[in-house]
Amino acid sequence: MRIPQPRGRPRTRPQRLAGDKGYAYAWIRRWLRRHKIEPVIPRRENEPVPRNGRVHGFDKDAYRRRSIIECCVGWIKSCRRICTRFEKLATHYLVMFKLAMIQRYFVLLHL
Repeated sequence: MRIPQPRGRPRTRPQRLAGDKGYAYAWIRRWLRRHKIEPVIPRRENEPVPRNGRVHGFDKDAYRRRSIIECCVGWIKSCRRICTRFEKLATHYLVMFKLAMIQRYFVLLHL
């Protein structure tokens, strides 16, 4: 996905990445920081403190917004036609996905 920027080439990486405690590993955090992506991952209770003693802040509001995506993915999985991929051609699959999203939009608007 390309996100246009005021200057320069479009951005192709996210600014932040939210993940659950299953992704709370030092090597994942290092990789994200090396690629200029801020990790929004809660710390595990048994996770060791970094050697430098620095514990990075955790943005709870950004993490809570992650649930919007989780709910959308869960809803998509409940759409049998999309989840089992009845349409084998990518163009047909994309059309069915778009129709499902339009249907979801109408449900949310109570139409």
